[in-house]
Amino acid sequence: MTEGGDLYEQLVDAANAIYGSHPHRRALHAKGTWCEGSFSATPEAGKLCRAVHLQGDAIAALIRFSNGSGDPESHDAGREARGMAVKLRPENGDETDILATSNPAFVTRTPEEFLELLRLRRPDPETGQPDMEKLGAFLAAHPESQPAIQATIGSEPPASFAQLSYRSPHTFKFVDAAGEGTWVRYRWRPEAGEAQIPDDEARERGRDYLREELAERLRGGPARFELLLQLAGEGDPLDDPTAIWPHDRELVVAGRLEVTGIVDDPESEGRIDVFDPARIVDGIELSDDPILHARPRAYSVSAYRRLGVETDSPSTPPGTAQ
Repeated sequence: MTEGGDLYEQLVDAANAIYGSHPHRRALHAKGTWCEGSFSATPEAGKLCRAVHLQGDAIAALIRFSNGSGDPESHDAGREARGMAVKLRPENGDETDILATSNPAFVTRTPEEFLELLRLRRPDPETGQPDMEKLGAFLAAHPESQPAIQATIGSEPPASFAQLSYRSPHTFKFVDAAGEGTWVRYRWRPEAGEAQIPDDEARERGRDYLREELAERLRGGPARFELLLQLAGEGDPLDDPTAIWPHDRELVVAGRLEVTGIVDDPESEGRIDVFDPARIVDGIELSDDPILHARPRAYSVSAYRRLGVETDSPSTPPGTAQ
């Protein structure tokens, strides 16, 4: 490593170098819309996994839709990945988080490669643009990064947060009551279908059109998503978040999320809510995906900074919902 700090601090620093450092805001996915809702699992989910939140009871949910960049003032018309983070809060069990984006895969296989890519994206102070020659060389050497990048730059802006499909690039083992395991990946499928709009129309709708559209939509009733589980087939990579599994893999409908309303930003008065896909409960196990395992430490660095706390290699941020 050529710059100071550990890997996780460098990741946050590299994101800040692209988008600027914004007090009390995330390094990435800085602009978000918070919602409340509920989730109910299907019997099929309960058969695959013994986790409490998959046993069929209605579970309270905190949801955050977001733009992918680290600029909290970004225009919603930008071509970037969108995020959907869901925190499930069963009354008689621990919280767990599901994080997904509109991209079909993650952009790198390891956090070290992600750091390299972030640094290459840093704009030159004079031109305002990154060094495209160096960036092109990285992408030529990492063809596995192409699906995520093409999905970002090749997709028109969404018509609504509620009309996007979201996928997790990470793999988890679902363990049933008998101790048998099944490797799965999460997807959220919008009940309203998918829809995009031209760039110029998105620009004309205004900087915050996605939040405004969602607020108007929810006044007419809940926005609903199906939780799908894509089941791993023989030979599918379990630890590579850039790999897209074949489209013919079995999909199991695991539940339904109802987004019922927008809520005020809960991150105030020294409290933050961290969404972490590695926050799992009994019945769910992590794969060996290096990006998945790096997330808790990187999020902790970002969380401490948002709280204005100096620390060395944090593992669990204070003031968070665990």
